[in-house]
Amino acid sequence: MMYEDMKSRVEHVVESGKVETAFITCDQFRGVFDLWTDKFTRHDHPTIIQVLQNSENDMDDTKKYIMPNLIYVSREKSKVSSHHFKAGALNTLLRVSGVMTNSPIILTLDCDMYSNDPATPVRALCYLTDPKIKTGLGFVQFPQTFQGISKNDIYACAYKRLFEINMIGFDGLMGPNHVGTGCFFNRRGFYGAPSNLILPEIDELKPNRIVDKPINAQDVLALAHRVAGCIYELNTNWGSKIGFRYGSLVEDYYTGYRLHCEGWRSVFCRPKRAAFCGDSPKSLIDVVSQQKRWAIGLLEVAISRYSPITYGVKSMGLVTGVGYCQYACWAFWSLPLIVYGFLPQLALLYQSSVFPKSSDPWFWLYIVLFLGAYGQDLLDFVLEGGTYGGWWNDQRMWSIRGFSSHLFGFIEFTLKTLNLSTHGFNVTSKANDDEEQSKRYEKEIFEFGPSSSMFLPLTTVAIVNLLAFVWGLYGLFAWGEGLVLELMLASFAVVNCLPIYEAMVLRIDDGKLPKRVCFVAGILTFVLIVSGYVFLK
Repeated sequence: MMYEDMKSRVEHVVESGKVETAFITCDQFRGVFDLWTDKFTRHDHPTIIQVLQNSENDMDDTKKYIMPNLIYVSREKSKVSSHHFKAGALNTLLRVSGVMTNSPIILTLDCDMYSNDPATPVRALCYLTDPKIKTGLGFVQFPQTFQGISKNDIYACAYKRLFEINMIGFDGLMGPNHVGTGCFFNRRGFYGAPSNLILPEIDELKPNRIVDKPINAQDVLALAHRVAGCIYELNTNWGSKIGFRYGSLVEDYYTGYRLHCEGWRSVFCRPKRAAFCGDSPKSLIDVVSQQKRWAIGLLEVAISRYSPITYGVKSMGLVTGVGYCQYACWAFWSLPLIVYGFLPQLALLYQSSVFPKSSDPWFWLYIVLFLGAYGQDLLDFVLEGGTYGGWWNDQRMWSIRGFSSHLFGFIEFTLKTLNLSTHGFNVTSKANDDEEQSKRYEKEIFEFGPSSSMFLPLTTVAIVNLLAFVWGLYGLFAWGEGLVLELMLASFAVVNCLPIYEAMVLRIDDGKLPKRVCFVAGILTFVLIVSGYVFLK
């Protein structure tokens, strides 16, 4: 009943655009809501900082235990000032917390995640207070764990390779990268290298300062409001040498990478009981949109002055630098995928070989490389607790991302670099109020959602491979000899594309592939086949 009442009041405020006096149930918040006027928008509003709980005098209901500080912060926003998305918000929190409490340990957690183990802070402190490593330890990273994922993780949203397998490898080097949430930071790590402290612009933000004033003192609150202002960072080191780093949509990857380049180490902590749990997208369009944003952000790092290819290898060594490179170059994987997705198939349609024939000794090298690569990948996945079905979906999604997220991320980044377009920061939807969509997800049926151009290459490659597979089988039985490697590649792609064929032809629900996408993909297929005739026949 309390929740429904709160929900009703919030919805009324959203509809009316103001907070009426009757809806304010606590006198403590009247001063805050007075700031909310008809000119108050999410992109243009003043700073709001409100102390909700004070550890100096707030007790729990039993009057036995002191409650922790709980402070609400909404930084100032202005349409004429850049706010740097999530990295800017985190830097604001760094400064406000520095002014009010200046705790030496900081936990960053996404809003859709919750604590799953009360012992987690103790586990992190075991590392952060260890006298042998604490002076050079920048952060302790826990893996991201998601709730409500389908049995075999149809969209590969657990990112087992990204958040677990690769992390173990990094832990043997300088430590894992920051993944945006579930991370305990050493505050000192945001102020320069371990041996080179970079002082902030005011003494109140020094990382080792001891706060000796109450958090609700007027001068403390006034300074907190000032450091949360949208113009505070002008002509300062924030975002470049201090705090979370600006310059990429993937501020987590970029910040962790820069900290490692400065000499900070990190630790991967993976207890049996998940430390934090969160939600994952339940629709394919949400998944590929999220990954497109990541691909763009990683490319921003790849071509910057701090590129892992040059600066990273020089600062961290060859092995760690290359480890970061394979993330930064995600979007480039779309290029070989496009070649493998179309060229052998068009060659198969016109019986023009691009791979060695079965009678050629080099034929077996391709077989060994193919089976060896996928065998090693399967072994890694299963040994880390994954299922065979989960692995199949994971490698399928790797292909899907290559023909959607990575390809469109590469295109959008190129257009932005040439000043032909701009991109913004779109938050991925993880809420799922559609009952039918939830049922389809539980049954592991692909949810394509609204019509999107990102599905065009994917649908086109599915049609081309199906045509090539059928024609290749016909040639194999009709002429007794066929292009085996090309046929094997087409058959592998066809099996991977089964959910796409189903969404194109068999399904009638709202999650099927839109007719417009199928129609345009058919036209593109025709154009490709005609082009193949010109160049290959």
